[in-house]
Amino acid sequence: MKYLILFTLFPALLWAQYLRPNEEIVYSFETKNGKKMTLVKDKQNEYIQYRFGSKNKIEMEFPAERNKESWKKFTYNSYYRGGGKQNAGMELNYLLFTNNDYSYKLYRTYQAEDESFSAGIIITDSKGKETDIAGSYKTVKGRLNSLEDNKLIKKEDFGL
Repeated sequence: MKYLILFTLFPALLWAQYLRPNEEIVYSFETKNGKKMTLVKDKQNEYIQYRFGSKNKIEMEFPAERNKESWKKFTYNSYYRGGGKQNAGMELNYLLFTNNDYSYKLYRTYQAEDESFSAGIIITDSKGKETDIAGSYKTVKGRLNSLEDNKLIKKEDFGL
């Protein structure tokens, strides 16, 4: 019986490495190929950090240092248009950062015309080639737009 309990808890323990006791999830989802993306922040706003990887291993953390300077390494942008289907209403939320000559754009979108939601990461290499890693929307936790009123993160228009 104790092996059954341990086996049942083991996956939860592996996913737990994505969230430390002093942190809360800003935005998180699983990708369609079984990876996990988690954007976390310290509960006291001491840092923000992006984590990505498999269930067994965090493959990338950005930035490596967890300190107040981390907030300056991210840029947030959003666009809202109300009016429902007749006005092509939408909500677009993006968080951008650059690491090792790659730019990363986390996104969460809603389109009123077809009532569709999407989540994912667009990675662009130094030559402009884009890779879109789609998230499974049913696994989304948190909201990128929770950063809207956070004064620590840079906000700017980067091409909406």
